Amino acid sequence: MSGLLPIIFMVAVAIVVLSIFFSFVPIMLWISALASGVRIGIITLVAMRLRRVVPARIVNPLIKARKAGLTIDTNQLESHYLAGGNVDRVVDALVASQRADIALGFERAAAIDLAGRDVLQAVQMSVNPKVIETPVVAAVAMDGIELRAKAKVTVRANIDRLVGGAGEETIMARVGEGIVTTIGSSAKHKDVLENPDRISQTVLNKGLDAGTAFEILSIDIADVDVGKNIGAQLQTDQAEADKRIAQAKAEERRAMAVATEQEMKAKVQEMKAKVVEAEAEVPLALAEALRTGKLGAMDYYNLQNIIADTSMRESFGHGEKKGEDHDKK
Repeated sequence: MSGLLPIIFMVAVAIVVLSIFFSFVPIMLWISALASGVRIGIITLVAMRLRRVVPARIVNPLIKARKAGLTIDTNQLESHYLAGGNVDRVVDALVASQRADIALGFERAAAIDLAGRDVLQAVQMSVNPKVIETPVVAAVAMDGIELRAKAKVTVRANIDRLVGGAGEETIMARVGEGIVTTIGSSAKHKDVLENPDRISQTVLNKGLDAGTAFEILSIDIADVDVGKNIGAQLQTDQAEADKRIAQAKAEERRAMAVATEQEMKAKVQEMKAKVVEAEAEVPLALAEALRTGKLGAMDYYNLQNIIADTSMRESFGHGEKKGEDHDKK
């Protein structure tokens, strides 16, 4: 029993060593590459491990490319992987472009992938164009009627402009601008309803795909609906605003008139107060005149007679006025 322990220990050590060896050296991946006609050395695979590159991420796309007849070496795939690109997607795009007879090199595909665009989807869109449906765009014709239009834009990816070209959002924004321009320049909304293809012609003639990563093939107006009468609503709002302004001005004039009336009343009260004050000084002035000899006794009596006569005449006048009012009644 004691003689079996060293053998068991050696077998365990061998198993551990082989496990570590096969986990670090991808023997099965190397065999698969040789079986697929891809000549790659064990040392190259080990060097990939040392450079923190997953060998399967390089070897499997390389096998796919060689089977498709593409000429790509491991250095190109490894450099693209280390740059943060998707090697498998780039190889799939190259295979698809070769089958579709689209001129696309590895460097261009790698640049598109590193730019953040799906290069495989771009190749597929070059073969099978994509239909983009715009949201509902509202615009007002010159007669004040609002129209709501929805368009379907058929686009094809432009491989040469994928790097640095604008995306789908720019296409939709430009198409929406073309819809607003066409409807806004129409004299009557019925003209657009009768010929909705005017919108398509206007948008296509403007070359709205310039500077984008797509090529517009066609623009089809899916739906045109009549909305609100914006012109009438604006006129109503303007009339309401004018009425409020007129009311405000009238209220201002009324306030000024009230203020003027109050001011006049204040002045009348002030004048009455001055008159009362002046009348209160008359007896004092008479007393002073009598005391200083400027006014004689006969003059004072004549003055009193004049005042009494004036009061009597005023009383007679008020009595006659009341009688006339009584006769009228």
